[in-house]
Amino acid sequence: MINHQMFQRSYKALLVTLFSGVLSGCLTFPTHEVEKEDSAPVGGIDWAKVKTVVPKPEAKSRYGNPDSYEQDGRVYKVLASADNYKYKGVASWYGTKFHGRRTSSGEVYDMFKMTAAHKTLPIPCYATVTNLDNGKQVVVKINDRGPFRKNRIIDLSYAAAHKLGMAKKGTANVLVETITFSKKLSYSQNLANGEKRYVQVGAYSNHETAQKLAKVLDREISLPVKITRVSRNGTQLYRVRIGPVPTQDVAEKLVSTLSIKELGQPSIVYQ
Repeated sequence: MINHQMFQRSYKALLVTLFSGVLSGCLTFPTHEVEKEDSAPVGGIDWAKVKTVVPKPEAKSRYGNPDSYEQDGRVYKVLASADNYKYKGVASWYGTKFHGRRTSSGEVYDMFKMTAAHKTLPIPCYATVTNLDNGKQVVVKINDRGPFRKNRIIDLSYAAAHKLGMAKKGTANVLVETITFSKKLSYSQNLANGEKRYVQVGAYSNHETAQKLAKVLDREISLPVKITRVSRNGTQLYRVRIGPVPTQDVAEKLVSTLSIKELGQPSIVYQ
């Protein structure tokens, strides 16, 4: 059983671990291209409330995926697939000016979520962005179009830019690599009919401890978190599980990320 002080230490360790690591035809649709100076949020920011992104297979958005579109006199052709995209270039970010506005995908832009804009990748998709100037890396969900300034390949949310250590400078040299599921989904074919994949973070005899951990995980991870009760040798245990998890690769990454001494060793389970 984990005592209160140990749980608090693991809570802090968890946060550190989690945060280290848009019709066919040619048409024009709303983008976030800067009309006047953008800015960073003012005042204190609770970065503990900024959730990491867990990539998952998603269907293309009804919006933001034309065959091609025109912006500032130039025609951009949207890629049919996000597979094998790997590109180096300059990243920028957008903040308060567009906070609360609709993105090209139809979602509302939230500068405190780990998202990004790209000119040609299908929406939505996921990508790993590495700051080549300092080695920092984040995972973002691409749900908007842009940037349309010369030589910039991706526009990050303010939160993502902050995590990459480039918010103050404004731009950074980055490597953008898409995370795709065409091959990884083959893992799902090995599951028995109706079987689902979960990551079990731990099993605890104290229900309050399990609830506290589940609350932290639910706030930080964009997948369901559940507590189930089981009996083992006359003892009631409360299992904390994340899932269902879409792919084996995502499950393995969760296990690696959540391997914290005080919480025990997470494992992948099938049910």
